[in-house]
Amino acid sequence: MKFPGARLLARVVLALVAMAAVIVTVVGCSSAKDDSKSGSAKVGDCIVKGASADAKTETVDCSSEKAVYKIAQSSDKKVDCATDYSGYQASLADGSSAFLCLAPNFKQGSCYSESSTAGVKNVDCTSTEASFKVVKRIDGEADELLCGTDADSFRLISEAPKTTFCLAKPKA
Repeated sequence: MKFPGARLLARVVLALVAMAAVIVTVVGCSSAKDDSKSGSAKVGDCIVKGASADAKTETVDCSSEKAVYKIAQSSDKKVDCATDYSGYQASLADGSSAFLCLAPNFKQGSCYSESSTAGVKNVDCTSTEASFKVVKRIDGEADELLCGTDADSFRLISEAPKTTFCLAKPKA
């Protein structure tokens, strides 16, 4: 027997699990060093984070496939990020630190690999690394009910700018 909220309940549980994984991944990398361009990174910029603790973070054009994260908040002091964001500490070239709150910047039709060691990165959809595919991106709305039947999970950004990412397993 089905009940009206079963799909919504399942999506909420999946979203909470997915967000917990992203938060653990990014916060776990909070000691990552950034000796290059993040010194000039500002709110609204998109970045590619290095996978290892000594890798450099680079600022990239937000339309780039590599632009997995967008800076939602930047501070010289440690801050608590909103639930939808991931925290990240960048060491700047001048020796100072910046504390960043990062929002996902996933592209519709693109696939991503998500792991506790490397975080989230853009990968080819036919890759065995691919964890999920963004089947629909809805800017200006944070509502999982906008995802169609081709999505089996979602991620919401409820802070401005609101965004809904409808996700599915990649097809090899």
